Order: sequence, then C-alpha cells, then structure tokens
Amino acid sequence: MCTVIVSFDPEAAVPVVLAGVRDEFAQRPWEPPAHHWPGRPGVLGGRDLQAGGTWLAVDPAGRRVAALLNGRGLLAREEGRSSRGDLPLRALAEGEPPADDLTRYDPFHLVLADPEGVRLWHWDGTLLTADKPAPGTHMIVNSGWEQGEENHRVAWFRPRFRDAVRPGLPLDGEPGDYWGEWARLASGAGLATGDPRALIVRQALPDGGTWGSLSVTLVAVAPEGVRYDFSARPADPDAFYRVKPEMSSQR
Repeated sequence: MCTVIVSFDPEAAVPVVLAGVRDEFAQRPWEPPAHHWPGRPGVLGGRDLQAGGTWLAVDPAGRRVAALLNGRGLLAREEGRSSRGDLPLRALAEGEPPADDLTRYDPFHLVLADPEGVRLWHWDGTLLTADKPAPGTHMIVNSGWEQGEENHRVAWFRPRFRDAVRPGLPLDGEPGDYWGEWARLASGAGLATGDPRALIVRQALPDGGTWGSLSVTLVAVAPEGVRYDFSARPADPDAFYRVKPEMSSQR
C-alpha cells in the first residue's frame, strides 16, 4: 500500500476514519477481503497470495485497523527474510510490531488505529521509531509521515480530506451514502493517473507488466463498532462494497 490517510478526532462519534490505497504490480496475485487466516479468528483483510500476508487488516471485535506501507532504507538479507505482510496481522493481535528481530524485514511503515488514537512505526532496516499523531488529518506515503508540502499528493489531498464531511453514526447504509466525499477523494477525485498529485496511479513497465493502484479501502472505527468498505476498481467511487464480519474466505 502506498498511501494511507487517517483522520483522528477524539471528540467525534467516529474517532478514526482511514482511507488506504494499495499500489502493487498488477501481476501479483491476491484475494479480496475475507476471513483468510484460521489462526486469527475474526480478522478481515485482503490476502496477498504470493506471501500469504496482507496490506491492511481489520479486527471488528477489537475495534482496530492496521495498515502497512513499504518504507525506504536498508533491505533485509535474502537469507532469513520474512514477508512484511504478517505485520498488520501481528499488530492487531499484539498492539505493536513484533518484539523479535526486525532485521529480517525490509523497511516499512505500520499504522495501527483504534478509538483511542493512532500509532505509527517506521523501520528503516536499522532503527525502529514510533509516532503518535495528534488529532487531525494525516497522510503516510512510502517516504514517511507527511514529509512536508513538497509532496504534491499530500499537498493536494490532505486539505481536501481534512475539510470533507466526516462519516458518523450509525455505521450502516449504502457505501455512497455513508462515505460521501471520502469515497470520491479516496478514488482519486478524478485526477489523471499521470498527474503528479495523483492518488490513483498506473504505469506501464518496460517488461510489459503494469504497476499501479489495485484497490482502495475505507474504514471507520468507533466504540460502537467498525465499518469496512473495499473497492477493486480504484478510480470508481461507486464501486465500494461493505466487508462484513460474516464474510468467509471459502470460494
């Protein structure tokens, strides 16, 4: 996942509202959100079929969402390297990154949010640092947390997410009715994929493959529960559907 937008307002009926855009090689196989991990009952998320992990996962019962972005820094040695895709699952269960040796992971940013707040960890291959963003609207990209207004995507989208009407209670209704402007913004707001401000991107590669935005996720976290919506048509704000706890990974 290459962008996470998270808004935290402890006074709001829905304290946490999160949007995540996953950018990946189009040829990398994956499955949409469901209960994919028998050892983690109740957890919902999309599954990467190459490594078995996820880029974003939700624990409805625990009122938590965790999201992963690739970071920058020193890559792990090939021998003993572990997939970063288990990090959101472990963060949901443990409330933080694993306490064991992180040098087996490539650099990452890990976001964990619940009604009490948002936590953010950065691993650059040598050092783990942590942030606790203050109330407000924040963006995390592959270079890190917000990185100033020189990032065109952050400069254009963050004020628009900040000023958009905040989804509230009850956590039901059709996706378009519930999410309103958040759905349009998370789907790229109509910007061309080649625009330097673009949230939804697509790029043809020299080997004939494609890299770009494959899915968009919207999550609302409140003391009353969690709402989780997903779209595999990233540029279409009408393509979201609700992911519910009873969804099964069985096809």
